[in-house]
Amino acid sequence: MDFDFALILFFAVLVTGLIWLVDVLWLRKHRSSDRQPVLVEYAISFFPVLLIVFLLRSFLYEPFQIPSGSMIPTLEVGDFILVNKFAYGVRLPVIGSKVIPVDDPERGEVMVFIPPHDDRYFIKRVIGLPGDMILIENNQVYINDEPLSREFVTNQETIQRMMFSLYEEKIGDLTHLVRVAQPATQYGRHFAYRVPEGHYFMMGDNRDNSLDSRAWGPVPEENIVGKAVAIWMHWEPWSLPSFGRAGSIN
Repeated sequence: MDFDFALILFFAVLVTGLIWLVDVLWLRKHRSSDRQPVLVEYAISFFPVLLIVFLLRSFLYEPFQIPSGSMIPTLEVGDFILVNKFAYGVRLPVIGSKVIPVDDPERGEVMVFIPPHDDRYFIKRVIGLPGDMILIENNQVYINDEPLSREFVTNQETIQRMMFSLYEEKIGDLTHLVRVAQPATQYGRHFAYRVPEGHYFMMGDNRDNSLDSRAWGPVPEENIVGKAVAIWMHWEPWSLPSFGRAGSIN
């Protein structure tokens, strides 16, 4: 079962804050001793901590763990990243409505969002902006009839003896690595789509092992969570945390 941590944290702040407020306005005046009830004591202790965490997580930065290999080689399973929550505008906690516009996503940026078919956080790369025409032919991505610049790096043989090629791809001002299957698979052979207004077309860097906008459609603007800016730790099950992959995300 997936839990909405933001909602749980909001109610934790609300409940502990109300208990603290009731104690200040009413309970404290009617106590016969200075000793606080256990519930009130815990609420007063936890409220400021929970409030600070809630504000930081809602408006500044939120940690996020990479759950799948869809962004390999840029992001690996077990990477812990920081997501800038205000890069694309200040949004109200829990409901996500934008109240202060800041900037719009740019092609090539790595973005965390809620996809149209699920209520969990996903992370992919912004490939298409509103109005863009996306075309894929034999693993080559075209945006508005212009091919993305890329250079071959190396070939890799992976599990089940599938052959993959690594390319250094440039989109906008950003250069990053992508991995594609040889020969091209279903979505790599031929795909064409025009991005509707108010939406963004997302793709994983592990192009043939990524369920993304090619499968479930574009991401509406209101589903944006934030911009992935840095890896701060790598930690896989049954191993010690590592900081060797720490750094900014291209």
